[in-house]
Order: sequence, then structure tokens, then C-alpha cells
Amino acid sequence: MERLEPLNKLTLLLVDDHAIVRQGLRYYLNTQPDLQVVGEAANGQEAVELAKQLQPDVVLMDLIMPNMNGIEATGVLRELFPDMKVLVLTTFSDKDYVLAAIKAGAAGYLLKDADPERIAEAIRQAHRGLPQLDPAVAGQLMSHLAAPAKPDSSAPERLTEREKEVLGLIAQGCSNKEIAAALGITEKTVKTHVSSVLAKLGLADRTQAALYAVKHGFA
Repeated sequence: MERLEPLNKLTLLLVDDHAIVRQGLRYYLNTQPDLQVVGEAANGQEAVELAKQLQPDVVLMDLIMPNMNGIEATGVLRELFPDMKVLVLTTFSDKDYVLAAIKAGAAGYLLKDADPERIAEAIRQAHRGLPQLDPAVAGQLMSHLAAPAKPDSSAPERLTEREKEVLGLIAQGCSNKEIAAALGITEKTVKTHVSSVLAKLGLADRTQAALYAVKHGFA
């Protein structure tokens, strides 16, 4: 976790678990006369802690990270700081992630293969209150909205068998360490499965996941 001194510009907090990604973003964004990276975080939990200290104008948020994923962190930040804009920057274009991020309060959703100039402009536009969507993401949403409506009971079908197992153990109150031991996988893999379950079902946290599991018979 790194703190940088803020300047009198549009202030940014970078959140990504890959240092090389943060370094590249910081280098480019700091060349913009109206933008300044004031802090970096490697996960959602660090992002919330730094946001409280730095009060950035815009948070550039990755999704799949340890400790607290980007969707959870977005929800927390939007609740704590309604005026703070969160702009998702990720490699995942799946509509389940997009919808979950938007429901959590994200002001935009971009993919990491976007041009640097596009990212910088999206930050400015998001800060002005204009929603930002990557063209590929917008296409996915259009297809989703145009598709025939499906009953809510179809949501669990999007989960893999392993994700269903993880969901059932979450409902039993198991920690990631306990889930890893029960399934014979690593904690890192458990975190990935938990993040995927939350994204696919449009849930904000483990509590909602546990309630969902009980309601739909996974517990």
C-alpha cells in the first residue's frame, strides 16, 4: 500500500492487485495536467482505508482481488462517500460482473485493453456524473436486455459445481480457510470462487450470499 502527496487536481486512487498495472496507470495518468494519482491499493480493503484518508475524487477499481473484491469495495465506498466516483477497470467483460458492479454503484466500467487516452477521458466524464461503458461491455448489456426475461430460479444455473459447493459452505458460516480445507483447494482459489459467485448472482457480500444459499436450497 502506497500513499502519495495530493495535488490540487482531480485526485485518483488506483486499486489493483498487480503492481505493474498500477505503475503503468500512475505513470500515464500523472502526465495529464488535470489528473493526479494520490494513492494506490492492492485490494478492496486497502482501498476503503485509503479512501477514508485521502478522499479521492475518483477511484479506479479492479474487480478480482484478495481480501475484498472490487464489487464489495465499490458498495462500501458508495455507501461511505456518495459523491466519490468509482470507475471499474478490469479484464472481465461478462455481463454478470458488469451488472454486479453497476448495482454496487460503479460510475463506469472499462476494460484494461482500453487506450490510455480513453481511460483518462472516462475518469473526467465519470467525475462529471456521466456514466462510462466500454463498447464491448455496452454490447453485452444490450444483448442481455434484448434477451427474453428468465425466471430468477435460473440464476443458480450460471454457477459451476465448485461454485455451488463454495456457496453452500458460505451459508454454513465457513471461513475461506475452512472452505479450502473442506474442498482440498487453496485459499486463493476459494477467494476467486467467492468473487465469481458474488458477481454472477449480483450479490454485494458473503452475508447476502449466505441468505441466497438458504433461500435457494444450497445450505
